[in-house]
Amino acid sequence: MDATDFFLAKLTFTTDPADLAADLAAGVAGQVIVDTRQPEAYAASHLPGAINLPHATITADLAPALDAGARYVTYCWGPACNASTKGAANLAALGFSVRELIGGLSAWQDEGFAVEGGHGPKDLSDRFSCGC
Repeated sequence: MDATDFFLAKLTFTTDPADLAADLAAGVAGQVIVDTRQPEAYAASHLPGAINLPHATITADLAPALDAGARYVTYCWGPACNASTKGAANLAALGFSVRELIGGLSAWQDEGFAVEGGHGPKDLSDRFSCGC
């Protein structure tokens, strides 16, 4: 694989906050946003419209309940967390189309996009808590 192949493959399997926000604003159909963190972290704050599927729960038993025609976009807290990668790998292994949000929730918020849920982090130390 050369550099061109690598970067084209990366673009196939990842998205960034700005591109995802544009897709959501345009009403791109068939995307399911998946927060792969634990329910408590999801309840505190999550991307608008996201569902909560902690990465360890994404198993063959769950597959029948998921839309086979959807493209799943996984995310977790941020770049220091790999729950979204684990969730994406689990979904891909089950045959689903999947992309990973670069930078996760922290990048989403850093770019100024809104979140849903509770009140978000209580203090700066909570802002850097993975919640996976």
